[in-house]
Amino acid sequence: MRRVIPTLVLLAVAQATAAAQCSDADKKALEAFDKAWSEATTRGDRAQLLQIFADDYAGATLTGTVNKSTAIDDAVRAAERNRANPQNVPRTAYDNYVIACTPVSGTVTHRNTITSTVNGREQTTYSRSVHVFEKRGGRWQVVSNAGHPLTDAQILTYLEQDWNEAIKKRDAGWIERNYLDDATDVSSETGNLQTKAQTVADLRRPDKAVVEALELSEVAVRIEGNTAVVTGVFRDRGRDDAGKPYDRRVRFTDTWLKRDGRWMVWATQGTVIP
Repeated sequence: MRRVIPTLVLLAVAQATAAAQCSDADKKALEAFDKAWSEATTRGDRAQLLQIFADDYAGATLTGTVNKSTAIDDAVRAAERNRANPQNVPRTAYDNYVIACTPVSGTVTHRNTITSTVNGREQTTYSRSVHVFEKRGGRWQVVSNAGHPLTDAQILTYLEQDWNEAIKKRDAGWIERNYLDDATDVSSETGNLQTKAQTVADLRRPDKAVVEALELSEVAVRIEGNTAVVTGVFRDRGRDDAGKPYDRRVRFTDTWLKRDGRWMVWATQGTVIP
């Protein structure tokens, strides 16, 4: 079982650049503002949106740009439709924030995970948004917005990140939701072959091991139809359940299948590099 959080090179570069531009408190304030914008949009709160959008706002779409008035009208109409048909409203989660800012400007990007029900089946899609903010009159306002769907390779990279975060937190629920029923897991620690049920049970056992550092390299995603293979190498450092320090490098191979529009884990294995 792997213990690593893959890091997108693009995000790492953006974070390194952002670190020199603004404080953690500034970033938290921008993230909070971004979430308040999302919540106002969901409610169709015209009064709040009038304060959030700058008068010269320009949002990028596939067909051109929209101004402040059009963006707010669209949000209000969408909220009204959703209130009329709440059973058909998709659920959207925002995470994987990358924030760069100065005292008067900021750029926020994040992942959008949209879960909806289609023909009785739950489907998940992913996209990434880019927001540009400026501080005017002492308060943040939105001056531009753009977004794009993610490719399968990008989705798989994010799923690998989610997976490893789940392993770190011992989140057995993630395994239950994202492993196929006949998935197999070859442990890099013991070499044992585990079923989905065994992997879930293993995560639910108490564990005193502590992960102190994780490094990922040589990541590659290959896709053929509805099958994908993700390979890479990670270095895992920490202390085992007996408190003994360890430092190892593991080469891993993960196999994914797309079922009903979702990528699901079919097999995973790791080999310790001497």
